[in-house]
Amino acid sequence: MAYIPRLKEEYKARVIAALKEEFGYKNVMQVPKLEKIVLSRGVGAAVSDKKLIEYAVDELTKITGQKAVSTISKKDVASFKLRKGMPIGAKVTLRGERMYEFLDRLITSALPRVRDFNGIKATGFDGRGNYNLGITEQIIFPEIDIDKVNKIAGMDITFVTTAKTDKEAKSLLAELGLPFKKN
Repeated sequence: MAYIPRLKEEYKARVIAALKEEFGYKNVMQVPKLEKIVLSRGVGAAVSDKKLIEYAVDELTKITGQKAVSTISKKDVASFKLRKGMPIGAKVTLRGERMYEFLDRLITSALPRVRDFNGIKATGFDGRGNYNLGITEQIIFPEIDIDKVNKIAGMDITFVTTAKTDKEAKSLLAELGLPFKKN
C-alpha cells in the first residue's frame, strides 16, 4: 500500500463531508480543494552579494523537501542598482503529497514555534479564494539549523485553492487545521 499523507486522508474522510454540509454542495467535485502551496522569498541584498540567493534557495529546499529555484528581475530599477535578469529571490511550488506534508509540518511544528502566537490573521485572502501568509523568521521551521543561519529573513506562503469565495477558502483552510485568530 502506498503512503498517503495524514492531511490528505483527513481531507477525504472528514473535510469534504463538513464542507458539503456547510455550503450545501450537491456534488463532491464542487467542494473546494487545495491546489498548491507556493513559498517565495525576496532577497533584496542579492544585488550586491550573489551568495545570498544560494542561501535562500538552500533554505527553501530544506524547509519544503523540494528543490527551490531562484527568481530573476523582470526590469531595470536604477535606484536599486537592479538590472533585468539578475537573480532577486527564490521560490518553490508544492503540489500533491509534498504539499500536504508541508502543510502538516507547518501547522503541527512550525507555527507553534512562533513567539507570542495566537493564530494567523484572516485578512490575507485575495477575493478569489487564495490565502497569503507572511512569516517573519525562517527559524520557526525545525529543518533550519539556527547556528548555520547567516541572516534571519522572512518568506511568503501562498495557499491556492479552487474555492470561488474567501468564505469557502477560509472554511477549507480552517478544516485542514490552519489556526485562524478568533475575532
